[in-house]
Amino acid sequence: MAEQNIKEIIKQEFIKCAKDPVYFMRKYYWIQHPQRGRIQFNLYQFQEKVAYLFQKDEYLIINKSRQLGISTLVSAYSLWLMLFNQDKNILVIATKQETAKNMVTKIRFAYDQLPAWLKVKAIEDNRLSLRLANGSQVKAVAASADAGRSEAVSLLILDEAAFIDNIDVIFTAAQQTLATGGQCFAVSTPNGASNWFHKTYVKAQLNENKFIPLSLPWTVHPERSQAWRDEQDKTLGVREAAQECDCNFSTSGATVLEPDTINWYEATCIQEPIQRRGIDGNIWIWELPDFSRTYAVVADVARGDGKDYSSFHIIDIELAKQVGEYKGQMDTRDFGNMLVGIATEYNDALLVIENTGVGWDVVQTAIQREYRNLYYSPRSDSAMSGVEAYMAKFDKGDNMVPGFTTSTKSRPLAIAKMKTYMQEQSCIFQSKRLLEEIRTFIWKNGKAQAQDGYNDDLVMPWAIGLFLRDTTLRFQQSGQDLARATLGSMGKTNYGYQVYQPTAANGQNPYQMENPYGQSEDISWVL
Repeated sequence: MAEQNIKEIIKQEFIKCAKDPVYFMRKYYWIQHPQRGRIQFNLYQFQEKVAYLFQKDEYLIINKSRQLGISTLVSAYSLWLMLFNQDKNILVIATKQETAKNMVTKIRFAYDQLPAWLKVKAIEDNRLSLRLANGSQVKAVAASADAGRSEAVSLLILDEAAFIDNIDVIFTAAQQTLATGGQCFAVSTPNGASNWFHKTYVKAQLNENKFIPLSLPWTVHPERSQAWRDEQDKTLGVREAAQECDCNFSTSGATVLEPDTINWYEATCIQEPIQRRGIDGNIWIWELPDFSRTYAVVADVARGDGKDYSSFHIIDIELAKQVGEYKGQMDTRDFGNMLVGIATEYNDALLVIENTGVGWDVVQTAIQREYRNLYYSPRSDSAMSGVEAYMAKFDKGDNMVPGFTTSTKSRPLAIAKMKTYMQEQSCIFQSKRLLEEIRTFIWKNGKAQAQDGYNDDLVMPWAIGLFLRDTTLRFQQSGQDLARATLGSMGKTNYGYQVYQPTAANGQNPYQMENPYGQSEDISWVL
């Protein structure tokens, strides 16, 4: 073959590699397989898709199953970035220097296998770094507070991010070096729910940060079968296998709801809202009002210290189904006005406002607006708190106060009712925000509460709504039964009314009655 043709072939091949990282990886990236030895990196389809995401997205957070080859994929992308770009600085941070070194080792091995025409001369090559003559380099460091602080980083790789201590401090320091357009890949299997990796992943799912969330459970691997997965349960234990294989954050054993229950809701019920309302888009709507349905709006009011959020759920009472939700921070008076507006929109829904703490101000707003379907609860049998004493002036009689009073008695009852409903799968919620709060709702010192660093602003009004649902329906059904019984007896009394019985011939309304004056009157409105 003529020298001219060889040069042209090499040129075209170089261009293909530069344009397409997957092409480069498949043909020129070699790996050391633990069983098969030195082999080409023959990517699976799911790995190809992830590789193209590397090229497209600046910030990726990957919640992955074990042994999917994602670390190898990251190393292959890193070498591609170094070879075909100048002055790319790649920094690998892991829990220990030895762990971070593993990725550099993969890159160095693959670099050594490259054909001469693809190589860029290495001017520094050691256990922890590889630096090329074009100014690009990769370096491995152990996690520390100042890791990456002075680096001008093009790509920051946080390897096994869920296991890095003080990673929030590390990321904050390193992020400043990415401000000019660098990339960050946070890759890990889960490690429970109380860490930077989980919080960042959840916020990414809710579009509250720059990261694109990616979940890669064991099922994406084409060579894995259910038999393999079952074997992992035997080898690792059920909870550990759920974490290592299923990308499951809820494996601490302390969650109020069992992981299987949480996973069922995630797989079956979670939906994107059809509307996002409000200035901040924090009112999420899944179903618009249906005038044949009965609703409750159940609200919790933030303490006002900036750490908690005011929230509410719109619940279809009969179906025990969440059809709307809000979580945000606003003035109590504005929140009260918003609640009245939403409750009015949803067929004058039963408005339940948790009245503890600053909740009284929201309750007062609803009263001042003369909202006609406000929930009242029995006053505590114990001595009145300051709030109860204040609200005594709103006393509706029979020892009742406006709003729902959360007490040492009512709170555990509401949580127990929520747990029962959810374990029996007899309620429906559709919110990712609520799902993530439930994941971190744990038993701590014998009390059900949010894990440190999290909140239960959506959990508690959901629990209260389910707790009140039985009572609400019981009273509603009793009223309907009483009305029907009364109407049914009218044809047998001396009240002067006679109920028409519908027949195939006349097809009339059974509640169309004739009064003593010979006038026809439809009294079905009583129902």
